[in-house]
Amino acid sequence: MAKKIKKVETPIDQRETFVSIQKNFADSELSVEEKLRTLYALQKADSAIDKILQLRGELPVEVENLESEVAGMKASAAQITSEIEAFNASIATFKHEIIECDAAIDKYKAQMDSITNSREYDSLSKEVENQELLKKIAQKNVVDTKEAIASKKVELADLKEDISVRNEDLKAKKEELSTIVESTAKEEKALLAARESCAAKIDARTMSAYERIRKSERNHLAVVSVFNNDSCGGCFNTIIPQRLIDIASNKKLVICEHCGRIIVSNTIESEEA
Repeated sequence: MAKKIKKVETPIDQRETFVSIQKNFADSELSVEEKLRTLYALQKADSAIDKILQLRGELPVEVENLESEVAGMKASAAQITSEIEAFNASIATFKHEIIECDAAIDKYKAQMDSITNSREYDSLSKEVENQELLKKIAQKNVVDTKEAIASKKVELADLKEDISVRNEDLKAKKEELSTIVESTAKEEKALLAARESCAAKIDARTMSAYERIRKSERNHLAVVSVFNNDSCGGCFNTIIPQRLIDIASNKKLVICEHCGRIIVSNTIESEEA
């Protein structure tokens, strides 16, 4: 009994175009005509989805950017608040140092009243001077830190005002986007379902080529019909008569020699319409 030869699948090359898959295009459960119809229906669904996305314009990106900006500003506000708290803690420390200096000064002065020799007196006088110097440094630190806090509070107030403005912008953009999404949600859902249905019928190699052509063209058209009865609907170059006959037969894969798109007959276009 002869062994059944297992077909070896060639790995998909992401650089493939319709020209690359031309030889094995018919190697599918679908007939060439049905495959062409399915590809055109897929293109039609994708084009309709593209129009919906164009209607939204830059709104999704603007919303995302605003959300990121507001989040960054809130993080900055939290950082400033943390710095103010740290400054307040420093002031409490400096004030405690002032109290300790006053206590030390009072102690040393009290000791000076009971000493009997000049050397001890000079030593205690030096200690009093040191404590008074430390007290002045602590007092200056309190003043400087309070100024720093005041500056930070102004910065925080300005930042909170900016956050409020950005939040208003974000709210307006979200409402605008939500309105557009809601108005097109039903249509988009139907189109996505149609797209999935078509894509499920197409083999992976053809789908890969289709997606690559779509991404490479400005109008995202990979499958087009005949324009003005004699031209490619993608690049509008003239199609030779023999190719027009092949296109009209719906039994051959015809690729535009100028732009590499699949060209289907006006019969398929009108039936899909």
